[in-house]
Amino acid sequence: MLTLVAVVEYPTGAEAAGQHYEDTVLALLGRHGGELERRLRGIDGQCEVHVIRFADRAGYESFLVDPERAALRAALGEAAPNTRVIEVRDV
Repeated sequence: MLTLVAVVEYPTGAEAAGQHYEDTVLALLGRHGGELERRLRGIDGQCEVHVIRFADRAGYESFLVDPERAALRAALGEAAPNTRVIEVRDV
């Protein structure tokens, strides 16, 4: 099991586009053995935090190169969110 935390920051003025992008790509997790455990949004609407689990690292890697995900990201251009992913474990 692979557990990740993604810190997603939206460019100023692109919050709605970023949130729509996240809605869409998070729905793709299942096809790669992933599951969104928790989705939190900052009260200012500028960022989100996701807790995501994958059955294995291969699933995460296949999610990263999913053609639908890549096309959506490319379509957003500079309005695409900036994401930092951290691998975590329970303590």
